[in-house]
Amino acid sequence: MAAQLRIYVPPHPLIKHWLAVTRDKNTPVPLFRTAICELGRWLTYEAIRDWLPVLEVGIETPLQPATGHIIDPATPIAIVPILRAGLALLEGCQPLLPTASVYHLGLVRNEETLEASCYLNRLPQQFAPETKILITEPMMATGNTIVSVLEMLVERGADPSSIRIVNVICAPPALQKLSQKFPSLQVYAAAIDEVVNDQGWIVPGLGDAGDRAFGT
Repeated sequence: MAAQLRIYVPPHPLIKHWLAVTRDKNTPVPLFRTAICELGRWLTYEAIRDWLPVLEVGIETPLQPATGHIIDPATPIAIVPILRAGLALLEGCQPLLPTASVYHLGLVRNEETLEASCYLNRLPQQFAPETKILITEPMMATGNTIVSVLEMLVERGADPSSIRIVNVICAPPALQKLSQKFPSLQVYAAAIDEVVNDQGWIVPGLGDAGDRAFGT
């Protein structure tokens, strides 16, 4: 059976709560950044469920020997935040994956063509084949930015089936492109909004996540 893009919108009350905070235009910058951070935390929690390999190990409790399970330390884990707004999500997801390497990517969208161009690339020359990669990207509207990111990752040996995306709000145009180009991906989002306007903005969305997270 051919791979098919999977999109998860977890029905968690905290995810719904913090999403509502981000959507509100009156939310001040510090609270907006906290909300994005919390969404990064809870969506990452969902994204890594049944994703990271675990090992059974022996443990000496204060009373007697027992067995337990730990995340396999030999599995390379990478987080790729998409600047700028992905940094706010990173604040929430990084504590859950403290051993992960972080590779920053900076992309900017041309507001006329809606095409993305890269201004900062800190990716390694090559990923190990078994690397688990988590991308933090708050908004996926037209899909041009996230497709560019994935193409760069695949060029460096990343396996799309080992990549998961933590996202606040996505829209059908982005999901359609991902489904066509990278069908083995999994996306974890707080919401899917149906409309992308002529300016490339998700409606109702939450505005510019980077501007609102950093007050610029």
